[in-house]
Amino acid sequence: MAKVIIKNLKKRYGKAEAVENLNLEIRDGEFFVLLGPSGCGKTTTLLCIAGLVIPEEGEIWFGEELVTSKEKGSFLRPQERDVAMVFQDYAIYPHLTVFRNISFPLEVRGVSRETIEKKVKGVAESLGISPLLSRKPAQLSGGQRQRVALARAIVREPKVFLMDEPLSNLDAKLRVAARAELKKLHEKIKTTIVYVTHDQVEAMSIGNRIAILNNGRLEQVGTPREVYDRPANIFVASFIGSPPMNFFEGNVNRQDEEIALDLGFALIKLPEEIKKAIVKEGLSQLTVGIRPEHIEIVKEKGKSTEGLIEAKIDIIELVGKEFIVHLDLGRWSIVSVTSSNLDLREGEIVWFSLDINRVHFFESQTGKALSTS
Repeated sequence: MAKVIIKNLKKRYGKAEAVENLNLEIRDGEFFVLLGPSGCGKTTTLLCIAGLVIPEEGEIWFGEELVTSKEKGSFLRPQERDVAMVFQDYAIYPHLTVFRNISFPLEVRGVSRETIEKKVKGVAESLGISPLLSRKPAQLSGGQRQRVALARAIVREPKVFLMDEPLSNLDAKLRVAARAELKKLHEKIKTTIVYVTHDQVEAMSIGNRIAILNNGRLEQVGTPREVYDRPANIFVASFIGSPPMNFFEGNVNRQDEEIALDLGFALIKLPEEIKKAIVKEGLSQLTVGIRPEHIEIVKEKGKSTEGLIEAKIDIIELVGKEFIVHLDLGRWSIVSVTSSNLDLREGEIVWFSLDINRVHFFESQTGKALSTS
């Protein structure tokens, strides 16, 4: 196992900055996920860790060993780094049996036949592919090929596993099962895993921590709960969560020394910390974000109408046990998620309320989150 430290990493392709001044510390034995949209620099970062791409600037350390530094003239070749990679297309040899595919990394290292036999059978049993050892890849399903690729990486017992979207070729049902298998595998082998994906559900479900990248820059690092509950900026808030967070522009309203935020369809009270930030920064506008599950819909106003906002139901989507309700407010629209449809119907008038304790506030110009803690 090894801790992976990335310092001031920069990689350019022509004039395009693929990775811009990236700093990360991946803990020993951690399941660490690099998450972001296509072109954000996550695969380039992974290839730099592997030694397959040489950055223009910066350092990469495996524990106390410097493996990449152009400035210091230090560079370990990929085969010297003791890393194992699992790719999206699995890259298993079609002419070799499953046994030979798994054993190949040991064969080229001159490991004894007896040791190879023992290790291959052990890792095959742990991944549930023992009955497949005599088959060729053409006789395997996508999920089975993925396990073979994992087995070939595991059998080497590397310091670091590098995985580049290894589940993206699987169908939806198989991906859910494969995610669970990966988590169990990591708990068993306890080796450092650096995992690349564009799928935020995948990242949230398997990672100990997540680094969210955008246009080559690091936006936030944290546990799945931290990046979901306390996004650092609008990009993270919009990228994490499905359905995505609702956003509204609000104007700061000052009356009789009281500060509130006018969203156009509602005037909301502000926490004291946000009021202080508004005064300190001299802000006149804020962007408000609220997740769909924190918007409550009611069919009847009842006696108290405080905090209730009228809207018309535009669309209702049934997604498993949940209902995604799109509300029309005229100039605005808002999405709510509820586990009960309350006998709701498209086109009818309802009321909703915002859970003010779950509202996120961002600077409109910079997109940076304003803390409420």
